[in-house]
Amino acid sequence: MSVDASVAAIFRPAWAEIDCSALAHNVKALLGHVAPSELCAVVKADGYGHSAVVVAEEVLRAGATRLAVALVEEGLVLREAGIKAPILLLSEPRPQAMHACVANDITPTLYSIDGIIGAHNAAHTLGARVGVHLKIDTGMHRVGADPQDALGLARLIIESEALELEGIWTHLSVADAPDDPYTGVQIALFDATVKALEVHGITAPIIHLANSAAAIARPDARRDWVRCGIALYGYLPAPELKGSLAQELEPVLSLKAQVILVRTLDAGERPSYGRRRALEQESDIAVVPLGYADGLPRQLGESGGEVLIRGRRRRIIGNVTMDQIMIDCGSIGEIVAGDEVVLLGHQGGECISAEEWAERIGTISYEILCAIGPRVPRVVIHDRRS
Repeated sequence: MSVDASVAAIFRPAWAEIDCSALAHNVKALLGHVAPSELCAVVKADGYGHSAVVVAEEVLRAGATRLAVALVEEGLVLREAGIKAPILLLSEPRPQAMHACVANDITPTLYSIDGIIGAHNAAHTLGARVGVHLKIDTGMHRVGADPQDALGLARLIIESEALELEGIWTHLSVADAPDDPYTGVQIALFDATVKALEVHGITAPIIHLANSAAAIARPDARRDWVRCGIALYGYLPAPELKGSLAQELEPVLSLKAQVILVRTLDAGERPSYGRRRALEQESDIAVVPLGYADGLPRQLGESGGEVLIRGRRRRIIGNVTMDQIMIDCGSIGEIVAGDEVVLLGHQGGECISAEEWAERIGTISYEILCAIGPRVPRVVIHDRRS
């Protein structure tokens, strides 16, 4: 595999590689694991930092049947790119956004009277009949209808000549903690709410409640769909979710750069802002053109963060700055300008993952991936391993 032509067009030698073969592999692994459920691919937050359009096109080719986003604007980006697949909006849009949502065939999630009225008015104005999903809050307590309000809201939807109750769903708050009994409580409450609607003759053709964690670890949560986000991109929602599928997932994104400058510093010198750490010996210091403006956590240097150069781990020295980091390369003359630097991904026999970064700074892999900013070009490849 070569990305030289793509990288040569980048003025700053820093980029993220998006491996479509790994993405397709993850889709197929998930589908095999959750069958016969369909896969709804969550591509919000620009595909968790991977490029939503690239991800959407690839996962649909690989077998996902629909997409999910958090914002109307995210759905519009996909439609403007020519993507025709069903798109579910995971939150209820504001009334002023409802027209754009309906006009672009983005399926709204609803959970309030105002939201239902807004969807009805938008659909009526456009002369359309619009499928909507009713979200039930079973304990996440973020957004969604209280279970006791579900019947009244569902009746409003089905009484509208412009709306159709296409789906009912909820979100599980601790499915990434497999020993926590609260997931079972949520599933039971959701099922009871759906059954109560059925008693009144209200049904929906699509029921879904499993996120990545539940899709992996909770067969009882797999219904018509599963909604997978982080697992698509090759990471477990939590390290506790081990098993055969965990061994199959492949990280999709690699973050890379080139050394732009090497200088030799004496023992005792203290590079970077704050002069926090002294060099233990005379060392070559490599400058790499990525910083916290690109999504590198500022504290990564002080928490022992490393990169790969020439197949070896090399420590970040001092604070991550806005646009650059400095790397303690030790041996004099070994590293030169132009050498490839891997911040996330494989080089030689070594690998640095988003999970490693997350563990170092006390966060989660989701945040690491989503933080990789728009200044970093995404370079699409089809097999990083070849």
